[in-house]
Amino acid sequence: QVQLVESGGGLVQAGDSLRLTCAASGRAFTSYIMGWFRQAPGKEREIVAAVNWNGHSTYYADSVKGRFTISRDNAKNTVYLQMDSLKSEDTAAYSCARAPSYLSTWPPRQHAWDGWGQGTQVTVSS
Repeated sequence: QVQLVESGGGLVQAGDSLRLTCAASGRAFTSYIMGWFRQAPGKEREIVAAVNWNGHSTYYADSVKGRFTISRDNAKNTVYLQMDSLKSEDTAAYSCARAPSYLSTWPPRQHAWDGWGQGTQVTVSS
Protein backbone atom coordinates (compact mmCIF):
# COMPACT_ATOMS: atom_id res chain seq x y z
CA GLN A 1 0.00 0.00 0.00
CA VAL A 2 1.37 3.39 -0.96
CA GLN A 3 2.17 5.94 1.67
CA LEU A 4 2.79 9.59 0.86
CA VAL A 5 4.57 11.77 3.40
CA GLU A 6 4.80 15.53 2.94
CA SER A 7 7.33 17.83 4.54
CA GLY A 8 8.78 21.29 4.14
CA GLY A 9 5.96 23.52 5.26
CA GLY A 10 6.38 26.38 7.68
CA LEU A 11 5.75 30.00 8.55
CA VAL A 12 7.25 32.49 6.11
CA GLN A 13 6.78 36.08 5.07
CA ALA A 14 5.24 37.24 1.84
CA GLY A 15 7.78 37.08 -0.96
CA ASP A 16 9.69 34.21 0.59
CA SER A 17 10.18 30.74 -0.86
CA LEU A 18 9.55 27.22 0.39
CA ARG A 19 10.11 23.80 -1.10
CA LEU A 20 7.70 21.04 -0.24
CA THR A 21 8.66 17.40 -0.53
CA CYS A 22 6.42 14.38 -0.93
CA ALA A 23 8.10 11.03 -0.39
CA ALA A 24 6.30 7.96 -1.68
CA SER A 25 6.74 4.45 -0.40
CA GLY A 26 5.67 1.39 -2.31
CA ARG A 27 6.29 0.30 -5.84
CA ALA A 28 5.63 1.55 -9.36
CA PHE A 29 6.10 5.26 -8.62
CA THR A 30 6.41 5.93 -12.35
CA SER A 31 2.97 4.46 -12.95
CA TYR A 32 1.42 7.52 -11.38
CA ILE A 33 0.76 11.14 -12.05
CA MET A 34 1.65 13.09 -8.91
CA GLY A 35 -0.14 16.17 -7.71
CA TRP A 36 -0.06 18.81 -5.04
CA PHE A 37 -3.25 20.11 -3.50
CA ARG A 38 -4.10 22.67 -0.87
CA GLN A 39 -6.98 23.46 1.40
CA ALA A 40 -7.43 26.71 3.23
CA PRO A 41 -9.77 27.03 6.22
CA GLY A 42 -13.36 27.22 5.09
CA LYS A 43 -12.50 26.45 1.48
CA GLU A 44 -12.59 23.37 -0.68
CA ARG A 45 -9.47 21.46 -1.54
CA GLU A 46 -7.99 22.60 -4.84
CA ILE A 47 -5.34 21.23 -7.12
CA VAL A 48 -2.19 23.34 -7.22
CA ALA A 49 0.04 21.44 -9.61
CA ALA A 50 0.47 18.06 -11.26
CA VAL A 51 3.27 16.28 -13.06
CA ASN A 52 3.10 13.26 -15.33
CA TRP A 53 5.14 10.11 -14.84
CA ASN A 54 8.36 11.33 -16.53
CA GLY A 55 8.13 14.97 -15.54
CA HIS A 56 7.64 16.22 -19.09
CA SER A 57 4.08 17.41 -18.65
CA THR A 58 2.96 19.71 -15.88
CA TYR A 59 -0.20 21.51 -14.85
CA TYR A 60 -0.54 24.59 -12.66
CA ALA A 61 -3.52 26.36 -11.24
CA ASP A 62 -3.80 29.89 -12.59
CA SER A 63 -3.21 31.29 -9.13
CA VAL A 64 0.30 29.81 -8.91
CA LYS A 65 1.51 29.94 -12.50
CA GLY A 66 4.93 31.54 -12.75
CA ARG A 67 5.53 31.21 -9.00
CA PHE A 68 5.36 27.47 -8.25
CA THR A 69 7.28 24.64 -9.90
CA ILE A 70 6.46 20.96 -9.58
CA SER A 71 9.10 18.33 -10.27
CA ARG A 72 9.77 14.70 -9.51
CA ASP A 73 12.76 12.46 -8.96
CA ASN A 74 11.74 8.95 -9.90
CA ALA A 75 14.98 7.48 -8.58
CA LYS A 76 14.02 8.77 -5.13
CA ASN A 77 10.25 8.25 -5.37
CA THR A 78 9.84 11.91 -4.54
CA VAL A 79 7.91 14.86 -5.88
CA TYR A 80 8.66 18.47 -5.05
CA LEU A 81 6.81 21.76 -5.08
CA GLN A 82 9.05 24.81 -5.24
CA MET A 83 7.04 27.81 -4.12
CA ASP A 84 8.47 31.27 -4.82
CA SER A 85 7.07 34.75 -4.30
CA LEU A 86 4.65 33.42 -1.72
CA LYS A 87 1.53 35.41 -0.97
CA SER A 88 -0.75 35.42 2.04
CA GLU A 89 -3.43 33.73 -0.06
CA ASP A 90 -1.12 30.73 -0.45
CA THR A 91 -1.68 29.94 3.24
CA ALA A 92 -3.17 26.45 3.41
CA ALA A 93 -2.56 22.82 4.28
CA TYR A 94 -0.72 21.27 1.35
CA SER A 95 -0.91 17.59 0.55
CA CYS A 96 0.15 15.33 -2.26
CA ALA A 97 -1.68 12.53 -4.00
CA ARG A 98 -1.34 10.23 -6.97
CA ALA A 99 -3.45 9.28 -9.96
CA PRO A 100 -2.93 6.50 -12.50
CA SER A 101 -0.83 7.52 -15.47
CA TYR A 102 -3.20 5.91 -17.98
CA LEU A 103 -5.88 8.53 -17.38
CA SER A 104 -6.54 10.70 -20.41
CA THR A 105 -8.00 13.70 -18.62
CA TRP A 106 -5.38 16.28 -17.74
CA PRO A 107 -5.18 17.01 -14.96
CA PRO A 108 -7.09 14.03 -13.58
CA ARG A 109 -10.44 14.78 -12.01
CA GLN A 110 -10.77 14.97 -8.25
CA HIS A 111 -12.12 11.45 -7.79
CA ALA A 112 -9.13 9.91 -9.57
CA TRP A 113 -6.63 10.89 -6.90
CA ASP A 114 -5.73 8.72 -3.94
CA GLY A 115 -2.98 7.95 -1.47
CA TRP A 116 -3.40 11.29 0.28
CA GLY A 117 -0.65 12.22 2.68
CA GLN A 118 -1.23 13.85 6.05
CA GLY A 119 -0.37 17.29 4.73
CA THR A 120 2.04 20.04 5.67
CA GLN A 121 0.98 23.52 6.74
CA VAL A 122 2.17 26.57 4.87
CA THR A 123 1.49 29.93 6.50
CA VAL A 124 2.45 33.14 4.74
CA SER A 125 2.35 36.34 6.75
CA SER A 126 1.87 39.63 4.96
